[in-house]
Amino acid sequence: QVQLVESGGGLVQPGGSLRLSCAASGRIISFTTMGWYRQAPGKQRELVAAITGGGITTYADSVKGRFTISRDKAYKTVYLTMNSLQREDTAVYYCTARGGGDYWGQGTQVTVSS
Repeated sequence: QVQLVESGGGLVQPGGSLRLSCAASGRIISFTTMGWYRQAPGKQRELVAAITGGGITTYADSVKGRFTISRDKAYKTVYLTMNSLQREDTAVYYCTARGGGDYWGQGTQVTVSS
């Protein structure tokens, strides 16, 4: 079994920054992709950013230039650095990993409000 644990969410003012972390543990074989999704109230879950084992990154258009996804060398921890946060970024952010199955974290709340 694989566990993904997110941290780093919270309340931030518009224009502020946050850094989310996701640590994987358990019976990890090898992840091909790790990433972040988010779900705002009343909306569908959407991809925010993803990174492959080779370091190739993908971003939603709405976060390009503001968010950066990165990972550690062991590819067991993935980060999401979020700058210039907007109220529209308010959502629950979920970590996900693919490798021998699809795994999801429990989510961490990000609220952007003044």
